[in-house]
Amino acid sequence: MMLRSLRLLAFAALFLSPALQAAGPQRVVSLGGPITEIVYALGAGERLVGADASSVYPPATDKLPKVGYYRGFSVEGVIGLQPQLVLASDQSGPPTAMAQIQKLGVPVVLLPSDPSLEALEKRIEGVAAALGLAEAGKQQIARLRAEVAQLTRTPHPVRVLLLSAHSGKLQAAGAGSSPDALLRLVGAQNIFTGKGYKPLSAEAAAALQPDVIVTTTQSAAASGGAAGFLAQPGLAVTPAARNGRIVVMDDLLLLGFGPRLPEALRVLQDGLAPRR
Repeated sequence: MMLRSLRLLAFAALFLSPALQAAGPQRVVSLGGPITEIVYALGAGERLVGADASSVYPPATDKLPKVGYYRGFSVEGVIGLQPQLVLASDQSGPPTAMAQIQKLGVPVVLLPSDPSLEALEKRIEGVAAALGLAEAGKQQIARLRAEVAQLTRTPHPVRVLLLSAHSGKLQAAGAGSSPDALLRLVGAQNIFTGKGYKPLSAEAAAALQPDVIVTTTQSAAASGGAAGFLAQPGLAVTPAARNGRIVVMDDLLLLGFGPRLPEALRVLQDGLAPRR
């Protein structure tokens, strides 16, 4: 009965008026915070009828129905919104859920999630094309290229440790992660040599002796603030803690690698700049 209901809803969503078809899809569900940001950056936020739980920016996303986390979204939640299009990170899933959405006849556009400038441009280009806003996408990419080029002219050769502690335990971000990609763009050194996100013991953190620690707003808040984060075992004995060198960034700004990339670079550069 549930599958039959979902099919009926999806079938009904396909019957668009010629005017709506010409204007592009008007009922869109977004799976992935950076993708949702791109929709708003293109001036098409009013087309969103739902998004996943990682879509927390801009503030207007608070009013959108949520369909679960993009890596484990609800098929019923998506189809119940009668979307004409689903924009999804290529990490969305599980695969069976994504296949069911497509089987029900709802168009799905999968977008690359790699934390790189090339992939970000492809995300913007893909979203813009799917929404019928190709020209706006080209303009967004041109502005992005110009701003990033300007912001990455001067390197910041400082030793940095990228950390999160959402679960109460330290995790370091290494090669292949969004924070690491940001560090590379500003010319800083990530002293954690692992790949992706890995648990980090207090002893290992102390041995790395970072000059600056970069973390997320939620991670700092879980420790009572920036000072509390630096006071954790292992971190308290580092040069970063002794000198109060910590950069706290909005979670999606640090982790998302979305259209706010220039803003992320500015915040990171300000935090890494030598203190006078």
